[in-house]
Amino acid sequence: MGKNKVILVTGGTGLVGKAIQHIVELENLPDEKWIFLSSKDGDLCDYQATKKIFETHCPTHVIHLAAMVGGLFHNMAHNLDFLRNNLHMNDNILQISYESRVEKVVSCLSTCIFPDKTQYPIDETMVHNGPPHPSNFGYSYAKRMIDIQNKAYHEQHGCMFTSVIPCNVFGPHDNYNPESSHVIPGLIKKLHDIIEKGGDTFTVMGTGKPLRQFIYSVDLAKLFLWVLRNYQEVEPIILSVDENSEVTIKELAEEIAQAFNFKGTIVFDTTKADGQYKKTASNAKLRKYLPDFQFTPFSLAMKESVNWYRENHEIARN
Repeated sequence: MGKNKVILVTGGTGLVGKAIQHIVELENLPDEKWIFLSSKDGDLCDYQATKKIFETHCPTHVIHLAAMVGGLFHNMAHNLDFLRNNLHMNDNILQISYESRVEKVVSCLSTCIFPDKTQYPIDETMVHNGPPHPSNFGYSYAKRMIDIQNKAYHEQHGCMFTSVIPCNVFGPHDNYNPESSHVIPGLIKKLHDIIEKGGDTFTVMGTGKPLRQFIYSVDLAKLFLWVLRNYQEVEPIILSVDENSEVTIKELAEEIAQAFNFKGTIVFDTTKADGQYKKTASNAKLRKYLPDFQFTPFSLAMKESVNWYRENHEIARN
């Protein structure tokens, strides 16, 4: 990136946005002006409201994080809302970025958009190889369309629009609302509340057997900045921890319990759905570019995430 960049971050007050803000403040680069948007700054599903934001800030670069997101059960109940809201939002951001001559847009996809029936590990070439898991098809198809649009804008107009595909992200400033949270923040809040009430049983939904890769938001933020400044492909890139860093939900629950120093019992409610058994992602493409990148050890990242929630639970998104 050259001189005097104005970088607009949609969804800038969420989990990943806050982590990027943290890294940017540490770097303190004089030729970069960063604007972190929240939902209060305007409705990105509305074309005119979005255009007004771009006219106000005149960004040269955009990191597009804003999305309607949620956990397994929230997705299952609202597939149409996830589809429509995300389609409108993404279309507005990309079209107005093109109209405003934005130099580069980096959008955020997710590993849960991959085909339900696939080979593992999944890689960047497999996004469109079959239907996604039926539980979140609305969100998945809307996110897949970003990749389609990126290619179309590049082909027709030469735009440098690209996307990243993180594995499951966690860290400070997450969404802890039981109705819409992902697994780590949901379990952190749950165990925090149990401890507050003096309970000694930590019940986790499902069998505890599914496998997941989790990336600490601070690590993801560093990788996002690398993509913004250095990655010059329209094709997406998976930002994930290594395959051997995959953990079971049982191991995850134990890690959270350890971070809280919880001495009670962990119980698994096997009457509840597990979701996909695994969605192992290959980070071979990332490792080709950054062979020496060091991820924060999982137990340390979990400890920091739990400590943040304990200190900030009254102001957190509960």
